[in-house]
Amino acid sequence: MLKKIYRFFIFLFVSSLVYVIIIKLVEPPITITQITNAFGLGLKRDYVSWNDMSYNIKLAALASEDQSFTDHSGFDWDAIEKSLRPKKKKKSKIPIGGGASTITQQTAKNVFLWQGGKYDKYIRKIPEVYFTFLIEWVWGKKRILEVYLNVIETGPGCFGVEAAAQHYFHKSAKNLSRAEAAMIVAGFPNPKKFTARPMTRRVSWRYPQILREMNNIEGDEDVRALLKK
Repeated sequence: MLKKIYRFFIFLFVSSLVYVIIIKLVEPPITITQITNAFGLGLKRDYVSWNDMSYNIKLAALASEDQSFTDHSGFDWDAIEKSLRPKKKKKSKIPIGGGASTITQQTAKNVFLWQGGKYDKYIRKIPEVYFTFLIEWVWGKKRILEVYLNVIETGPGCFGVEAAAQHYFHKSAKNLSRAEAAMIVAGFPNPKKFTARPMTRRVSWRYPQILREMNNIEGDEDVRALLKK
């Protein structure tokens, strides 16, 4: 019995490792989240390469979602610690630098797993941790950010920044301005609800903050090195 369990886990590890290596080289197939959306809102996605994404959309994602992306190994432990502290009763605005979930974690969840509900998100956490470590080890930062920007939900029925650029601004993701990139990223928390056009209240409040943070992190040596690759 123990041998069977051992072989089963070895099989899971080897097969997942092989799949992660494959996705390092080719674009990921349709995800669970994309499938579930396709039945309601339809599915618009068009994967593009790193060089076909504007510098602005990459910088906007880092500024809004994970300013420690170039420094951590998959998890932002400082942000996690803050998220575990008792919440104050008064409402506070969403922090500029994003929440405790890093871009690597979001990529692992979006590509290999599913969006967690109220209870099943706890079941998802264990494989999410595993895939987060694995893609940091196998893919590296550039590939993680590239895949992230191709698979993340960016609007009603839209996945990836190319679909969002075409949907909202009728242009390629390669030609997005700083403001347009910030508007798209401002809707990431709930892209079905927070849209760039028509611009919702949340996006109009959030995107100028993202623009300021883009200016703030742009001079960081690690950020410059990553985005110049």
